[in-house]
Amino acid sequence: MIPPKIITIPKVEDAFGNYAIIQEDAIPFAVKRVYYLYDIPSGAERGGHSHIHQSEFLIAASGSFDVILKNGSEEQTFTLNKPDKGLFIGTGIWRELNNFSSGAVCLVMSSDVFEESDYIRDYDDYLKSV
Repeated sequence: MIPPKIITIPKVEDAFGNYAIIQEDAIPFAVKRVYYLYDIPSGAERGGHSHIHQSEFLIAASGSFDVILKNGSEEQTFTLNKPDKGLFIGTGIWRELNNFSSGAVCLVMSSDVFEESDYIRDYDDYLKSV
């Protein structure tokens, strides 16, 4: 299991605005699915699951939010608030997202296509699996 970590995304700074570049060597897996969360109501929480086989890379494309990660014995909180820094989350890690700022956009890149059987959605079941 690769531990969670913040990865700096290469960026180009320009007088007309910056842009970040995510290519095949920027994150530790090949991207097979991309989705984003937006218009998240104040006080809402997202996530609340673990993946058996998929890895994910989360970026605050706009605004900010917190990602709480648990591995059964430890808990870490990461605040994502810069579009040139993302959080790698490997397999077997429980994740919860909260504290979304107004206008926050969470961009998610996943190592595989959606497969419901890859999700553990009950925390007690997750604890039994670790």
